[in-house]
Amino acid sequence: MISNTIIQKTMEEMAMVTGADYALFDDSAKAVMNTLKAKPVDAQKLKDFIDSGDDNKEIDGSWFFKVMDEDECAYILVADSEKSDTFTMGKVAVCQLQNLIIAYKDRTDRNNFFQNLIMDNLLLVDIHNRAQKLHIENEKKRMVFLVEVENDRDNIATRLMRSLFVEQGGNYITSVDDKTIILIKDIEDEDYDEIARTIVDMLGSEAMLRVRVSYGLSVSELKNISKCYKEAKMALEVGSIFHSEKNVLSYETLGIGRLIYQLPVNLCKIFVKEVFGDTRPEEIDEETLTTIHKFFENNLNVSETARQLYIHRNTLVYRMEKLQKLIGLDMRIFDDAVTFKIVMMVVDYVNYLEKMDNM
Repeated sequence: MISNTIIQKTMEEMAMVTGADYALFDDSAKAVMNTLKAKPVDAQKLKDFIDSGDDNKEIDGSWFFKVMDEDECAYILVADSEKSDTFTMGKVAVCQLQNLIIAYKDRTDRNNFFQNLIMDNLLLVDIHNRAQKLHIENEKKRMVFLVEVENDRDNIATRLMRSLFVEQGGNYITSVDDKTIILIKDIEDEDYDEIARTIVDMLGSEAMLRVRVSYGLSVSELKNISKCYKEAKMALEVGSIFHSEKNVLSYETLGIGRLIYQLPVNLCKIFVKEVFGDTRPEEIDEETLTTIHKFFENNLNVSETARQLYIHRNTLVYRMEKLQKLIGLDMRIFDDAVTFKIVMMVVDYVNYLEKMDNM
């Protein structure tokens, strides 16, 4: 049911514009709002009107109207005015209220539809029928963006997202938990990364919120929305493990992290043990790790890495030889470098899982 706050605000504006007085009651004759201060409404007459077959009726000099929600009476509106067009003003108010109810239900139904679509709770025939009823195109290129928000207690992010991506433009905003906003957006030839960065920048500048945005692969049919959602969700989770410094994450750029994320944890632990032997990953000092990461960034170029780290070439070689003695891998050999890169990503993944288990 539409909130009483919205109903009250609407009727107060109607009273101010028309100069008439209104009272609104729910289907149990309980007052929702009332500006008829000098003329109380008799509760029994209200109940009699609800039970009658009349849509509107003049009672004791005031006009009574039923506000319908499909075939059910949702509210009773009482209009009173010294003007001669009280009936007309009452009918206008009824139309306004019924349009509000329809709009609210339409939005609620769409929200429910997309939530069920995302969670794979709909059969193919249900997707088609409900989309047709809600006037949502089935074959349309769409993208799912996930917006992970930190400390958004007042739902500011959701309100800003609705202002940036209006639903009339083919955008649908919903959520399945307290910290993640889901944007389902109609896409043409747009830059997905640019859209994601716009969201990050807007929420950062307007509300001082730290957010991360992920997206999957675009889809052309409604039935595949859940697939795009799962890809975006994976991008967000994999990004938390391997790309924590990034605030925009794309499923197709996850690389080998996507493969590691889907491996059984026992297999990962066996692989780490095979590479490190009796050595523990924590035994590698931060200086050596920083050096190796920079070495990888420079495509295994010793001279360029030494230059960027402001160290002598021999110092860099010494650090790599120290690592070689520890775990038996020579970073100057491509296969060994690849093995080390993968095993350190696996270590990050195992640590992440253990952290999640302890939360």
